[in-house]
Amino acid sequence: MKIDGVFSGGGIKGLALVGAYEEIEKRGFQFERVAGTSAGSIVAALIIAGYTSEEISKLLDELDLSKLLDARKSLIPLPFAKWLFVYWKLGLYKGNELEKWIKEKLEVKGLKTFSDLPPQTLRVIASDLSNGQMVVLPDDLVKYGISPDSFSIAKAIRMSCSIPYFFEPVKMRSIDGVNILVDGGVLSNFPMWLFDNENEQKTRPVLGIKLSHSEYEHKKHEIRNAIQLFAALFETMKDAHDARYISKKHAKNIIFIPTEGVLATEFQLTDEKKHALLQLGKDCAKQFFSSWCY
Repeated sequence: MKIDGVFSGGGIKGLALVGAYEEIEKRGFQFERVAGTSAGSIVAALIIAGYTSEEISKLLDELDLSKLLDARKSLIPLPFAKWLFVYWKLGLYKGNELEKWIKEKLEVKGLKTFSDLPPQTLRVIASDLSNGQMVVLPDDLVKYGISPDSFSIAKAIRMSCSIPYFFEPVKMRSIDGVNILVDGGVLSNFPMWLFDNENEQKTRPVLGIKLSHSEYEHKKHEIRNAIQLFAALFETMKDAHDARYISKKHAKNIIFIPTEGVLATEFQLTDEKKHALLQLGKDCAKQFFSSWCY
């Protein structure tokens, strides 16, 4: 059965999305169109490129995640030197290795630019800090004077995955100059709303996979110091837009995967933790399908 899919962001916790995808495949569902943010954009792109869950799991097993952390070399032999790059380059790591890896895996399946895909098949979210607005790629590229068809899919995903201060932002030249783009999760970490208007005719079900508890099971933030305040502030900003939408619609069509205990930037996960995340995704999907009526 054909369905549309939405994959949330969550950094390295996105491994759980792959586990859920495996269970979705077992049920005989095939994704016709997909959308995602950050880690969800990577999984969405690999799925629409034609990778099976087994193939994606193999790619991730073979990948040394720490190699994606391509820090700039410093001539200053001091521990704090790398933090200078956060000030000047706006991120600890360049992000080039991440884009390179995605590019290589998509090209194996014959995908380079969005012209290699049917229209609306893949859409990802980024955040334009220069203009203070959300960007849907490739749809919104025309606003920047850029042809969507000629734009690199890997570059779009790199934009969506640019976790603030962790990966350097992407500088995109447009008709208005240079724009700074970062992780789409800053403004919409779970863009299920993308399919709202389009799916009013019930062409096919929309299934979401979200790396969190459902809104109704969300734990209250403990705020006792400035660090906890910042964490709660950022999470609220990140999730408020999507949570308001989910509270009204589609909650019954979302696989919620609570991933507490793993940091989004924990790129040096042990094999045990990797497999635990994959299994968590499978288990949550199994539970979901035991009662899902589409």
